[in-house]
Amino acid sequence: MTQHSLVDLAVWQDLRGQAAAWHGRHLKDLFREDPQRAERYGVEACGLYFDFSKNWLDDRVLAGLLKLAEERGVTARRDAMFAGEHINATEDRAVMHVALRMPPSARCVVDGKDVVPEVQAVLQRMADFSTRVREGRWLGASGKRIRTVINIGIGGSYLGPEMAYHALRRFCHPQIGLRFVANVDAAALERAVADLDPAETLFVVASKTFTTLETMTNARAAREWLVRALGEAAVAQHFVAVSTNTEAVRAFGMDTEHMFGFWDWVGGRYSMDSAIGLSTMIAVGAEAFTEMLAGFHAMDEHFRSAPLRQNLPVLHGLISLWYNDFFGAQSQAVLPYAQDLSRFPAYLQQLQMESNGKSVDMHGRALPVDSGMVIWGEPGTDGQHSFYQLLHQGTRLIPCDLIGFVEPLADSAAQHDLLMANLIAQAEALAFGKTAEELRQEGAPDAQIPFRVCPGNRPSNVLLLDALTPYSLGVLVAFYEHSVFTQGAIWDIDSFDQWGVELGKVLALRILDDIQGKAQHPHDSSTRQLLARYRAARRN
Repeated sequence: MTQHSLVDLAVWQDLRGQAAAWHGRHLKDLFREDPQRAERYGVEACGLYFDFSKNWLDDRVLAGLLKLAEERGVTARRDAMFAGEHINATEDRAVMHVALRMPPSARCVVDGKDVVPEVQAVLQRMADFSTRVREGRWLGASGKRIRTVINIGIGGSYLGPEMAYHALRRFCHPQIGLRFVANVDAAALERAVADLDPAETLFVVASKTFTTLETMTNARAAREWLVRALGEAAVAQHFVAVSTNTEAVRAFGMDTEHMFGFWDWVGGRYSMDSAIGLSTMIAVGAEAFTEMLAGFHAMDEHFRSAPLRQNLPVLHGLISLWYNDFFGAQSQAVLPYAQDLSRFPAYLQQLQMESNGKSVDMHGRALPVDSGMVIWGEPGTDGQHSFYQLLHQGTRLIPCDLIGFVEPLADSAAQHDLLMANLIAQAEALAFGKTAEELRQEGAPDAQIPFRVCPGNRPSNVLLLDALTPYSLGVLVAFYEHSVFTQGAIWDIDSFDQWGVELGKVLALRILDDIQGKAQHPHDSSTRQLLARYRAARRN
């Protein structure tokens, strides 16, 4: 491919022309012209109903987007991923998070080896350990059962488990609480342990290399907290590791029999269903964790086999790319109408922005188009009383995903009806708005009408599932994983490296040396001034 092969494609040029001609069209007109639009632009799989009818799409646009996916080799790259090929080219690695959720009877070959038995062996060890903790058979050094598990990790080593813990709270063990420490700010750990009994606390330290700066700094601080109360000998009963660095785990004082590993073909942001999910499994139990894996696998198989026109993740990815590259949308809101999914937008931020926040293609050449929108959001109805004002009447194009469940999360059907009424109403209001004439007919004062008009024509997707369960959570996460994959394949970028996060880490270590007087590195005038002010203030 040449550098500009994407934008030079006839299908890309045709889509660009359609986007230019779209101005002036309104979703009202699309629904009026096609009474069956909702039925034709809705697809269901794995218990997830995806309504994409309220988008700036017609059959010609959709056909063009699907042709773009074909010409850019989405299916070929998908098949290469499932075949264990090294599609993470910059690190020369396979990308096989899908193997983490395959059933024991499956076969998945990576570098000439079937990895499914290894995956199942780790899952079984996780199940055995988590069951001992849940049943009170794993005791602390003083003979007490574990009441609190603290997951120490950062990035993918905590965002997935934390999101899943909140999402699946109704399935969690009633006598074991989970807490999460990620930020290297000492206040995070201080708050996490403030009211805990060390004798009833178990730490899960999640770091593949056991060298992640923030994680190991927090782990050492947690170790000091525990040792002050229980002594050095207690470490092995109160710390377990998710890592592959046996020597470092042993040096920390942990029993390597209670070390749970994973593989270099599992990226951090794709690892919540690997050993990184140990804290999740302790919370919900091995059976529920297995159900979550089944949900992941169901969506994997749908993505792998469904025709593109019926393929939920492909359609979602294409729609996101349509707004990103042809209308200049810079952000996308994810709005779960479920309090238990409060951390889902934060989880998707890493999944999407770390994966597709790239500016060069697989050959190291500058992209001719934008890649990766900013992902943000809050649960409904909270957001309705903060940022929805901008969604309805602001000047920016912000496509939205509204996520809802038929079954309530709490024992109040009436309140759930109100919650879902809000979800459906917001999708309707975003799409169709309210005109000045409608406001006049309702008796609105003339002086207020310009301020109360909602233009509508704001695109949104609605994702509707029956209930928030381990299975449906797996379906939902895999849906977004493969949407990200689809977009990355069209841009021909490596969605599975993250070199951009490394520079700041390296510079932080150099600056730490400067702060502590161990070295004096050259810096720009702003950095020098900030260092000087910080050092001076710390000395006072």
